Amino acid sequence: MFTSRPLLRQKIRDLRKSISPELHAHYSSQLIDQFSKNERIRNAESVALYISVDGEIDTHGVIEWCLAKGKKVALPVIHPFSKGQLLFLKYDKNTVMNPNRYNIPEPELNVQNVVPLNHIDIIFTPLVAFDNQGNRLGMGGGYYDRTLQFYHQGKNGPYPIGLALDIQEVENLPTDTWDVPLPEIITPTRNLVFKRD
Repeated sequence: MFTSRPLLRQKIRDLRKSISPELHAHYSSQLIDQFSKNERIRNAESVALYISVDGEIDTHGVIEWCLAKGKKVALPVIHPFSKGQLLFLKYDKNTVMNPNRYNIPEPELNVQNVVPLNHIDIIFTPLVAFDNQGNRLGMGGGYYDRTLQFYHQGKNGPYPIGLALDIQEVENLPTDTWDVPLPEIITPTRNLVFKRD
């Protein structure tokens, strides 16, 4: 077991970056299959996704699948004034994208395109590692932990689902008090649902 979160984060990031583009494409198509089998996803009208970077599971396929199914799609934008917070902006194939401070593509900021969290049914969250309790290790910025705090405190807001490669699962994840465990995680081969009180 890793006791150091930074060490674990680096190990898993290196591991997923070692996957070939061909294998990533295969996992992406498997992820679309998982989406199509998930009743909650099929019934959702509005979802928040993200553009994958740094060896994350490729989300382009599921973004296109959601758009093709007529779902409203929103993508995260780093809030320009509230430090450590995310905004979600509506996205379609014509959306102008710009790199943010982490070089992650995000929609061009336009207040008219902001989608309030309570208008989103499912928020798909990136993660670096997870365990069999649904604990999630992020990149360390806390953006998604802050975004999900309302769900965590009272099951308000969009339902969170983590997306990951199977190799990102670890036996026991070191957690902190602010970490938000996920009720569900989807990998290319599995749909893991965790019982929450």
